[in-house]
Amino acid sequence: MSKSLARVAKAIDDIGLEAEILNPGASRTAEDAAKACGCDLDQIAKSLIFQGESGVIYLFLTAGGNRLDGDKAAVVAGETLQRADAGTVRKVTGFAIGGVSPLGHLTAPVIFADPRLKDFQTVYAAAGTPDHVFAVAPGALFMACGAQEADFTA
Repeated sequence: MSKSLARVAKAIDDIGLEAEILNPGASRTAEDAAKACGCDLDQIAKSLIFQGESGVIYLFLTAGGNRLDGDKAAVVAGETLQRADAGTVRKVTGFAIGGVSPLGHLTAPVIFADPRLKDFQTVYAAAGTPDHVFAVAPGALFMACGAQEADFTA
């Protein structure tokens, strides 16, 4: 088990989250993950990492078919944002792009969640690697990672 996957599994166990880690195969994109999991595209919880001009790191947990609106995201964050580069993502979260989990970060980002995810009983979020996801109830996921629901999609 990779260190990243182990960190996510430990975070799930530590908080008592009812979640199942799955290995559906290559899931680097939301489309790939939906096919691999056999679910609706919007059941995939994408973790998009942005950095504010202040240096604060933000994670926008977004339904797979939705696109982040940069202007709305900046309003929600209260500052100008730019997409975090791969090195920053790895350094802050401990995950490579394509496997960023909403749980188990090295340094916890500020997390905002797309309300669209709550339209489903189960959503699938990256579990620390491009090949692993975890299945979880969206409300439980939002509570577990301290996400605030917000309107930031196009």
